Amino acid sequence: MAAKHIDIETFEKKLVFRAVLAQSLPAIIAQLIALLYNWADTFFLARLNQPELVAAAMIALPLYLMLTAIGNLPGVGGGSLFSHFLGKHDTESASSVASLTIWLGLLLALLCGVIYPMVDEPLLRLIGADEATLAPAREYTFWLITVGSVPIIMNLVLANLVRAEGLARQASVAISAGGILNCVLDPLLMLPELGNMGITGAGIATAFSNILSAVWLMAIIVARRKKGVISASPRLLRSAKQHFSGMLKVGFPSSLQYMLTVVAVAALTHFVSRYATEATAALGVVKRLDYLPLYFSIGLSQGILPLLAYNHGANNIQRRNEIFRCGCLLSVGFAVACFGVYEVWAEPLALFFTQEPTTVSYIAQFLRIQVVAMPFMAICYPAITYFQAMQRTREALVCSILRKGVLDIPLLFLMNACLGLYGCMWVQPIVDFTSMLFAVFFLYRIHHTPID
Repeated sequence: MAAKHIDIETFEKKLVFRAVLAQSLPAIIAQLIALLYNWADTFFLARLNQPELVAAAMIALPLYLMLTAIGNLPGVGGGSLFSHFLGKHDTESASSVASLTIWLGLLLALLCGVIYPMVDEPLLRLIGADEATLAPAREYTFWLITVGSVPIIMNLVLANLVRAEGLARQASVAISAGGILNCVLDPLLMLPELGNMGITGAGIATAFSNILSAVWLMAIIVARRKKGVISASPRLLRSAKQHFSGMLKVGFPSSLQYMLTVVAVAALTHFVSRYATEATAALGVVKRLDYLPLYFSIGLSQGILPLLAYNHGANNIQRRNEIFRCGCLLSVGFAVACFGVYEVWAEPLALFFTQEPTTVSYIAQFLRIQVVAMPFMAICYPAITYFQAMQRTREALVCSILRKGVLDIPLLFLMNACLGLYGCMWVQPIVDFTSMLFAVFFLYRIHHTPID
């Protein structure tokens, strides 16, 4: 084990708060930089004063989330199982899991890139594209999905493995480098006075930024091939079959949550697109702002997952639980701070993205409703991660499907019928509150069961 240079100090001995920061802070920074380039796409599209372009980017969002869902199946499942075996000091099994994770991720990514061009138009129309938004949405998603599926999915897969080996800072640098490149390329490619490529430029910037991050992450793994545990050797696949079900057991709830998010966001976009193009554009801006506490919680959860899985594998229950409590407090604290800022400064934040008055009015009203969900979401994500690390599939699955998919669609019909456009905005706070109640119930039951 020592010869493999695993960061045992962080996993086993470092003070819990410092260990959580060491693993989570780089992941949070990487997530926030990823959010920054999402904001950059929206910001520069809005500067073109064409609401249909912002609306087209919003329509493409569920497809981007679908790539995340697919990447999370091997990424989260493989990363957690990898850390679990490290906790047991079984580096041979950990290497087999890593190889299976990488090759499965690559296969799924290639399938996405090949299949999407065959179904792009009917899929975009199903989500909510109309005659004004279909063409720009197809331009954007060509680069986002057809070209970008492999680097986007492999980013998720490789970053989860690199973090699981205790290299959170290195993973963060790779992801951040791609995000910074995206922010630089956006104005260069999109603005009329420069590249004048509009939404196509946004798609190219996103694709190339993810290519940079994926290559960087692979370079980290290759550089450590003699002393690290991560391996992509095909020969390890023969012994990896036994780990496939374990990977699915952990990764499926996370993947399903994102898949259901695709359905929920697509349904919300479809309902909102019935009202006005400006309302759809406003929803695109609000979702980007809403992602600040969401991405913080996701980054924190990604950071603590290896710590939780490692200590669960090592049967260090007290440290595992302390890590979860610390992560949950940080997640909720940040979400509450965002809640206050967004409620008070909704209009100035809207004006930062666009000066179109109708869109600004929609953004401010939508945002003040959506932020109610933030504190509830900030409990749900760490809790789901906690269940995944313990391989408690049922609890993770129930909380995941309650957050997205099961309640969203019926509530959208009900709230739209009762309260119209703004009723649709109240759906997310309701489902996040419900999911939080179930998460708290499961946590209580786990901690008050004699056999953990």
